[in-house]
Amino acid sequence: MAGHSHSANIARRKGAVDKKRSKVFSNCAKMIISAVKQAGPDPDANLKLKYALEKARASNMPKENIQRVIKSASGEKGGQMEELSYEGYGPGGVALIVMALTDNRSRTAADVKHLFDKRGGSFGAPGSVAFMFAFRSIYVVETAGRSEDQLLELALEVGAEDVQWGSAETTVLASPNEFLPVKSALETRGLAFASAELGYVPLSTTKVATLDDARRLVRLVDELEAHDDVQTVYGNYELEDGWLDQL
Repeated sequence: MAGHSHSANIARRKGAVDKKRSKVFSNCAKMIISAVKQAGPDPDANLKLKYALEKARASNMPKENIQRVIKSASGEKGGQMEELSYEGYGPGGVALIVMALTDNRSRTAADVKHLFDKRGGSFGAPGSVAFMFAFRSIYVVETAGRSEDQLLELALEVGAEDVQWGSAETTVLASPNEFLPVKSALETRGLAFASAELGYVPLSTTKVATLDDARRLVRLVDELEAHDDVQTVYGNYELEDGWLDQL
């Protein structure tokens, strides 16, 4: 008998979801602050801010939170935030790209390297794994009972390039130059977004060979994503479906 009640498990899962949502909102806020500090609070004159606002809305960040962050950033003094990327290999030889937004590049680089070393990865030089990825507009939408063919046809109609179908959520890929037009077109066709961003998509995947490597890899990615300066972690790994409940 494990001694964990059903209600306790529900509370724990809710806590994990709330924590993840809080991290997403924090990342969106930092992107907005960085964009406002660089080019002002008007999204029509600040393309980076417009992208940041679109990502925040797609992540369901409350409108009042967004407005509060813009107002705060407009009056803030202080250091500039830098967008940085780090590359390396995780357990099992998979490639990882870590995107960060920081006001102290030395601190962040040291922290990210420490996590790679701690979890059996290898911190790489710039360009060491980036060639394995393509920069794309990435939209995660609710599948809502649509078939793969239906979503592919819809995606191609609005100028997207491909879809990665899933029974609950589907990823739609488009050129990075078409981020806003394709997002708007998908919205007009009634698709609900789980997220929308500019990011990296692997050109091919690497299957993780052992369950032990998979566990160490997932722990590394989780710890990287939990770091205050890290925005997103992209990887080219593929895990066995049967392992998911054991990770």
